Amino acid sequence: MTLRNIPKGKIISRIKLENSWWETGQIDEFYTRMKPRAYFERFHGLVKKVQTEAVRRAPILMGPRRVGKTVMLLHLTEALIEAGADPRRICYVSVEHPVFNGLGLDDLVQLVREAAGATADDISGCTFLFDEIQYLKDWEIHLKTLVDTYPRATWIASGSAAAALRLKSNESGAGRFTDFLLPPLTFHEYVVLLGKEALITPGDEWFATTDLAALNELFVDYLNFGGYPEVALSPAIRADPGRYVRQDIIDKVLLSDLPSLYGISDIQELNSLFTALAYNTANEVSLDKLAQRAGVAKNTVKRYLEYLEAAFLVKRVHRIDHNARKFQRATLFKVYLTNPSLRAALFSPISADDPDMGAMVETCVFSQWFHLGSGDLHYARWKEGEVDLVLVDGAGDPHWACEVKWSDRFGAQSPEVRNLITFCKTHGLREGIVTTRSERLEETVDDIEITCVPASLYCYTIGHDVVRGHTSKASLRQRPPRKPS
Repeated sequence: MTLRNIPKGKIISRIKLENSWWETGQIDEFYTRMKPRAYFERFHGLVKKVQTEAVRRAPILMGPRRVGKTVMLLHLTEALIEAGADPRRICYVSVEHPVFNGLGLDDLVQLVREAAGATADDISGCTFLFDEIQYLKDWEIHLKTLVDTYPRATWIASGSAAAALRLKSNESGAGRFTDFLLPPLTFHEYVVLLGKEALITPGDEWFATTDLAALNELFVDYLNFGGYPEVALSPAIRADPGRYVRQDIIDKVLLSDLPSLYGISDIQELNSLFTALAYNTANEVSLDKLAQRAGVAKNTVKRYLEYLEAAFLVKRVHRIDHNARKFQRATLFKVYLTNPSLRAALFSPISADDPDMGAMVETCVFSQWFHLGSGDLHYARWKEGEVDLVLVDGAGDPHWACEVKWSDRFGAQSPEVRNLITFCKTHGLREGIVTTRSERLEETVDDIEITCVPASLYCYTIGHDVVRGHTSKASLRQRPPRKPS
């Protein structure tokens, strides 16, 4: 029996189906009704820069599964058409579809142009969107070649298993790729998507609220199932968000994406490690303890951690001492889920009074800084105390320090806050931040201004500001009272 190849006509039919705007002049109404992610303007700006400045670079849109990368590519298509682009010169391919198995990028480009009714070499001025590009063999080599060969075309790709994307773009991109990270929903985006902006009012340094109890209720909902647009917007999925997150996100990454990319044979080991990390999010761990818990060698744990980080499921945060010095042997570190709702999906949703709320709130605070990248985020721990989160600048100096709590009983004289004051005084910081459950106040202790702000308002403010490029306390202070957006 001879296996038949997929006919070219079938492939072209699939391409036409994915590019409906070639005939209609607009993307499907299903996508036009969706609110763009807050990150869209930054991504659109990157694409415009590549196009208008004739920069030979391909934007690579990376992020976890189900955070809206495909929708962002389609919203980009809509924006390009509205700006006057010829719809038939915007070409989208969902690479993970089985019909494209075995094809290289060159083959796809030729088939796409043929499907559009053009000649294969009619590429100048076209915008090509390759969704989930990591499923193409040696994609990074061929994409670089296309960028160099056709500088008058725009090449854009996306991928969920960002491990391969970041690694291979660094090795083979040779300055031709620009990574753009799309994280899970921030709390700010979650509030906006649900149309609850009326809860937010302008503030000086931090946003304020008209109803903190209602905002905190929404905040707990976000911790449990707020990281993904489909969960936020679909009543059916919200009825059982844990099942959706487990099956469509966690299981696909652990059982499919990572094993296929890295040849992992013992999926149970990987799953066991991730489950342990998820339950212990925001806690300090060690390679030895993780190896014992998962029942695998330390080198295997290190490799699995790299895979899980690459897939944007977890992030490691390294320790500094009270002098902000890093440890030469980083045997201890914290591991955070990139989205707190992953923990609720694996175990069970938590309530506002759950003993694990502290770790979940700290995970949430960390995740709001996701687009900043975790390279400069650390935690401080020394013999006498610790501070939960510290941002260290390029010179190795602490820029701000934050103690994350979900309680109103940590006054300026409590041991946890005294540790924060000690750290701030050591590094010449004039202010330390403490998140609370509901308390909002400022108190000066030993010349250090302790700012207490509810965790929900802290997360809303940081999520709002980071996407707009305001990533430091200084930038927050220098701007006038802001309005909700």
